[in-house]
This record gives sequence, structure tokens and C-alpha cells, in this order.
Amino acid sequence: MTDLQLIIIALVQGITEFLPISSSGHLYLTSNLLGWPDQGVKVDAAVHVGTLAAVIIYCWREVGRVIGGFFQALALRNTANSRLFLNLLVGTIPIIVAGGVLVWLDRTAMFRSLEMVAWATIVFGLLLWLADGVGMTIRKMEHMGWGSALMIGLFQVIALVPGASRAGMTMMAGRLLGFERAEAARFSLLLSIPAILAAGGHSLKEIYESGDLSLGRGVLMAMGLAFLTALPAIALMMAWLRRSGYAPFVIYRLALGAVLLAVVYGVV
Repeated sequence: MTDLQLIIIALVQGITEFLPISSSGHLYLTSNLLGWPDQGVKVDAAVHVGTLAAVIIYCWREVGRVIGGFFQALALRNTANSRLFLNLLVGTIPIIVAGGVLVWLDRTAMFRSLEMVAWATIVFGLLLWLADGVGMTIRKMEHMGWGSALMIGLFQVIALVPGASRAGMTMMAGRLLGFERAEAARFSLLLSIPAILAAGGHSLKEIYESGDLSLGRGVLMAMGLAFLTALPAIALMMAWLRRSGYAPFVIYRLALGAVLLAVVYGVV
């Protein structure tokens, strides 16, 4: 890929990874509409590392709590940190199982079509809007139990459909369960860490099996750009959700989906 293509891929990944608008859908659309080849596993792994670093830095306090909670859970101590760790563990299990099954069956590309992305963008955007409207805003992360964590994790599985959005589905579940907007988004950010690690780990496995372990300048550039765009994107989203709702993201999804459907059905 050219430097320009790598820059655009990294920017798209960094900006959209944690917003409820689907990063995988945007990456698919970018390559499909511009006629670019697949970015390959090295670039895929690099941009995941970049976004992973961004979310860990932004959520460094919670990440420290999760690490402490891991050791407290091993010691069978029932603390706020151990409960947070266990909630993340329970919430991660569904996506690991579902993703592993798709990889084992070699069905990871079964939903990848422009029409599917367009409809998923619209339908799940409307569902996010409905969930935000009906959900109460009375719960925080410390009120979360295993049942709520599991439900959010099950919603995350739906994000395997490009256009659904991992962030959007987990935030939707959080709002349906009555969590405040910023709290639902914060748990979504934490839940993204093991999900990104799993996706990046799969990419690294493919790189290792290919025998080509070298990292070129372009790959490192993509990693850095993904990090530099993801960090402010997270901060801006969280600042917005502390005082307002998901309406701008929903409007964007509806507009994008409408344009894509027009392309799919030959209207434009």
C-alpha cells in the first residue's frame, strides 16, 4: 500500500474504533469504495496496537484497578476492583467464543458486503437511539453485576457484523440496562481492551505463520497515526457523553447508511 493509503487507513481506524459508528464497517467501506487492496495483517495488527495504546492510556486508572482486581480475585477477595475484573472477564467470553468459532469455520467474511454494512449502519443506529431514549440514567459501573456484564458481552457479539459497531452495541446494552451514558461508554472502552488484544493476537499469529516478521516504516507510521487519532477521539466522545446523548452519532449513521444504499441500488 502507498503511504497515502496507510495514512487514511490509520486515520479511519483511530477515529472510528471507539465511537459508536463501526470501525470495521468504515475500514471495509474505505477499501471497497476506493478499490484498494486489503491492508493486510501487518497493518491490521499495527493499527490495533495503536488504538490499544490509546485506550489504555486514557483509561489508565481503571486499567490499574482491573490489574489489582485480578490479583484480588485470585485471592478470593470480594472488592470493587475484583468485581470489575470479573465483570470484564464475563463480558469478554461471548466475543472470544463467537470470534473463535468464526475463525475455526473460516466464516469471518460471511457478512462482508456493502449492502450489509449499509443496512447494519442504519438499523443498529436507530436501535441505539431507541435504547438511549428508553434507558434510565441511574446506574454506574460499580452497580454492575455479572448478569449485566454478560448481556453487554452478548451484544458485543452482534458487532461481528460490519456496520453494527462494537462500541455502539455495548453502549446500547449499557443504556438498556440503565447505565449513565458516560458510564456505558467507559465500560465499553474497558471491554474493548481484551477484544482488541484478541483481534491483534490473531493478526500476530498470522504474521508469525507467514514467516515475515519485519516491520516497515509504513507499518510503524500507521501504528503511530492510529494512536494519535484514537486518543483525542476517545476524549472528545467522553466529554460529549457526559453532557449529552448519542444523537450526533445516530444522525451520522443514518446519513452514511442512506448514501451507501443509494450506491448499492444504483440511485447515484
